[in-house]
Amino acid sequence: MELELAYGRQGLRVELPDEVTVIEPRFVAGLEDERGAIVEALRAPIGTAPLGEMVRPDDTVAIVFSDLTRPMPNDRVLPVLLDEIAAAGVPDEQVTLINGLGTHRAQTRAELEEMLGAEVVARYLVVQHDAGHDQNLVEVARNSAGTPVKVNQAYVNASFRILTGFIEPHLFAGFSGGPKAVLPAIAGAEAILDNHGPEMLVDPKATWTVTCGNPLWEEMLRVAKATEPDFLLNVTLNQKREITGVFAGEMEAAHARGCEFVRGTAVQEVPEAFDVVITSNSGYPLDLNLYQAVKGMSAAALIVKPGGDIVVAAECWDGIPDHGEYKRMLWEADSVEELLARVTAPGFRCLDQWEAQIQGQVQRKARVHVYADGLSDEELRRALVIPCRSIEETVAAIRAAKPGATIAVLPDGPQTVPVVSG
Repeated sequence: MELELAYGRQGLRVELPDEVTVIEPRFVAGLEDERGAIVEALRAPIGTAPLGEMVRPDDTVAIVFSDLTRPMPNDRVLPVLLDEIAAAGVPDEQVTLINGLGTHRAQTRAELEEMLGAEVVARYLVVQHDAGHDQNLVEVARNSAGTPVKVNQAYVNASFRILTGFIEPHLFAGFSGGPKAVLPAIAGAEAILDNHGPEMLVDPKATWTVTCGNPLWEEMLRVAKATEPDFLLNVTLNQKREITGVFAGEMEAAHARGCEFVRGTAVQEVPEAFDVVITSNSGYPLDLNLYQAVKGMSAAALIVKPGGDIVVAAECWDGIPDHGEYKRMLWEADSVEELLARVTAPGFRCLDQWEAQIQGQVQRKARVHVYADGLSDEELRRALVIPCRSIEETVAAIRAAKPGATIAVLPDGPQTVPVVSG
C-alpha cells in the first residue's frame, strides 16, 4: 500500500503493508467563496452585533494573529477583516497587528510577508509579542496559582480588541483558537509557565478535544475574558489548508461552535490499540521542528499499545530548535526517566518544560522513532528518540521482531484525534 504522509511542503510517500489501518479526519470540502464566507460571518456574527456596527472611526484596534508555527491562512483572512474595519472608517494608522508568539521566536520580515502578505506588512504596524519583556506587559488578572497574569500592552491599550486564529485539536488545551490567542499567545512568560506547569499537564482532562473541566483551557478562558476582547474571528481548515468554516463573534460562543465542528471531523474511533502507529506532524508549518512534532507523538500515543512503537515523520527544517530551552533539557538528560524527573521536580521552572514533559510521558508508553530530514542521527539520539532514515525499513524491523504486529497510520498527524472505542 502506498500512502502520502503530510510532511514539509511536498509530502512524503511511503510503501507500507496492505493490512495497515489508515485513520484520517472526515474530509470537508473547502468553502467555494472564502472571502464571501468571512464577510458574511463578520456581518452576521455569533452573539454580537456585526463588526462594522461595533467598531468606531475613533477606535484604536488591536488584532492578534497566529505565528509561523500555525497553518492559519492569515494572508487570506486578515485582509478581509482589515477591509471591514477600514469600511467602518478606522484609519490604517489606528490598527495594530500583534504576532501571538507566546514563547516562540520572532518572525523575520520575509516570514511576516509570507504569512500576512507584503501589502499588509507595509500598510499596518506589526508588533511581535515578547513574553519575556516585562516592560511591555500589563497585569490583567490573577491565575489559579494566585500570581499576576500579564499580557501585551499594545493589546490592552487598544480600545477595540480582536482575536483571530484557527481551531484544531490541541494536545493539552483541548482545542486551539479562542482564548489561546491571549494565553499563551500574548501573555508573559511567567503566566505561560504557570498555565503549562507539570501539575496542570498531569490532569487527565488536560488532553485532546476536552475543554470543560480542563484546568489549562479554563484558565486560558478566564484570562482572555478578563482582557475583554470585543470580537473573535476563527476559521477551520481541511487537509488541503482550505477554509471549511468561519466562526466569528463573541469569543466563548463562537469558539464553542467551531470546536463542535472540528470535533465532528477530527475524532475517529478505532476498535483497539495498535502495536505500531505511524504519524506525521501535519506537514508545513507544523512540522518545522522537533518541539512541534511532540504533537504528532501525542496523537499517536492515544492508540498505541504500552510497549509499542511510534514512528513520526516531521521535516524539522528549524531543527530541534536552537531557540528556547527544549533542546537543552533533552540534551542534558541521559534518559527519559531522568528528563521526566527533572522537569516535574518541585520548584523546577523552565520555558518549554511542558513539551519535554509530554514527550517523556509519551516515551514512557512507547518507543519513538523520528524521520526528519532536518536533523542528524546524533541530534535525534541526544533528543532521546530513535533515528529513522527509512520508514519502510523501520516498520520491517519492528515486524521482524514482533511478527503479526498491528499497524495504524495517521497521514495527517494531529489533525486526527484517534480514540479507542469505549
